Amino acid sequence: MKLGDRIQTADWKKEKHAPVIECPAVAPAGELFEVKVGLGKEIAHPNTVAHHIRWIELYFHPEGGKFTYDLGRFEFNAHGEGPASTHYAVTISLKIDKPGTIHALALCNLHGLWESSQEISIE
Repeated sequence: MKLGDRIQTADWKKEKHAPVIECPAVAPAGELFEVKVGLGKEIAHPNTVAHHIRWIELYFHPEGGKFTYDLGRFEFNAHGEGPASTHYAVTISLKIDKPGTIHALALCNLHGLWESSQEISIE
């Protein structure tokens, strides 16, 4: 079995573990734009020591391309065990010169890997 067979997907409006990708449908070619990724937009995901999101990873796959490009990994290390806690949401600035798909992976310590994707065009 491949790792990809273990990655779960769902509509983020009905599943608290599915990453929510917010970005423009059309981005200006070669210019910076923002991509926001989080969880729990419609249904809150717990953020406790016992149940939390450990990290979010972002990738870009250009349309017709052979390779997928790693955009970043963002770890969340404080889950209420002390006086601070991190929230599982990130905003990055990105520029692309080809249309493609942004993929987000998130790891829940209890419920495993979850993926969402968002196609993006360029103008």
